Amino acid sequence: MSPSVLKEFLDFKAAQYESANFIETDPISIPHQFSKKEDIEISALLVSTIAWGNRKSIINNGNQLLTIMEHAPHDFVMNYHPKQLKHSTFVHRTFNSNDLDFFFRSLQHIYRNGDLENSFEKHREISGVKGRIVSFRNAFLSTKHETRNTKHISDPLSNSAAKRLNMFLRWMVRSPKKGVDFGIWKSISPSELHIPLDVHTGNIARKLELLSRKQNDWKALEELMKPLQTFDKKDPVKYDFALFGLGVFEKF
Repeated sequence: MSPSVLKEFLDFKAAQYESANFIETDPISIPHQFSKKEDIEISALLVSTIAWGNRKSIINNGNQLLTIMEHAPHDFVMNYHPKQLKHSTFVHRTFNSNDLDFFFRSLQHIYRNGDLENSFEKHREISGVKGRIVSFRNAFLSTKHETRNTKHISDPLSNSAAKRLNMFLRWMVRSPKKGVDFGIWKSISPSELHIPLDVHTGNIARKLELLSRKQNDWKALEELMKPLQTFDKKDPVKYDFALFGLGVFEKF
């Protein structure tokens, strides 16, 4: 395909899959149960953190997290004490109650000293969304933690594609006009956002010759974002819907 034809194709697919019908079978259905900004943020961060593996399992475990938080994420976090998870058996893949305790304590620290959006502040030395993720990681890990907890906060400085954090940022930042993303964070421009690069989006991007690098890492993500930013410099991450839909729903 020529670049113009490919853009037209991806624009069509992005519009096709960015609709309310997308929500039901996607982890974003968890934060869509709330209207309060902080409840949306907390539930979105937690479910995006466990967003790997079977989507049905992710949603089921996301709902378990809501039950643990008594369906009031912000109030729960602000009043959280580790004894509340003393008998918890929560687990999703390698994320367990130990990690959940750390997340609750770190979120509590962040909200008591500001808010979650501000923890993604611009980095003094690293530009764009990469620097914002580094800022967040530094802020989140400032709370006492075990070494095992760190693997659940991706590090783009170690060349991680930070798929789950990029997905979380897409949810928080992109416009809600299609009824999928929330658009509740105004301090970050949609133009900064990067694709939540995973197996599906990576494979489709290679088939469409948007990506040549074999690994799904930060270097691959930067390579992929270059053509997507030429297709739509203001909202390049809308193409996540196209690539993901082609891979998951159409087996393209």
